[in-house]
Amino acid sequence: METTGYQQQLLAATAHLRAADPRLAAAIDQYGPCTIQPHGDYYGALVNSIIGQQLSVKAAASIKKRFCELFGSESYPAPGQILEKSHDELRSVGLSNAKARYIVDLAEHVLDGRIDFYDIEAKSSAQIIEELTDVKGVGEWTVHMFLMFCMGRLDVLPTGDLGVRNAVRKLYGFEDAPTPAQVTEIAAVNGWHPYETVASWYLWRALENTPS
Repeated sequence: METTGYQQQLLAATAHLRAADPRLAAAIDQYGPCTIQPHGDYYGALVNSIIGQQLSVKAAASIKKRFCELFGSESYPAPGQILEKSHDELRSVGLSNAKARYIVDLAEHVLDGRIDFYDIEAKSSAQIIEELTDVKGVGEWTVHMFLMFCMGRLDVLPTGDLGVRNAVRKLYGFEDAPTPAQVTEIAAVNGWHPYETVASWYLWRALENTPS
């Protein structure tokens, strides 16, 4: 996706949300332009997300570095290379038993064609969620982040994200964190579509909890 064109889409999204939702307009004024920058390393993004699950940024970076060094590289190995390593070898860089299995499962999905990154742009977000959550260790939240920050899709609403729910509670006067269904309703009532991704980015900023 052309960067300049995407930036124009972000500007259009910001203008739409500013006009549609006064609460988000205040956040837009406070935090300035949305800075989402999608990229095309779809495979790497998923490997990265698996390694980083439930780890601090520092711990995840250390394991990622050792994982790449296991393959004599500074970047993530190809799926075929991963399958050449034993479970114990993968574990030796600090991966848990589960994460080692998840990365192998992702590699197998790519190699046997169950995941095809070459035609993923043509698929709907629902299709991508169904396809990627078939990988062990990849849940809906992970795919939402993939769609938003890797693919740059603008209409994704991560209703299960605790940061989004807490920001909605804060900005829209809920006593407790709203349910996913209530987040969906807030988005509809306040006219976020088709820019739910950008709305979510500002919600995270309102909590200083941006995941990107």
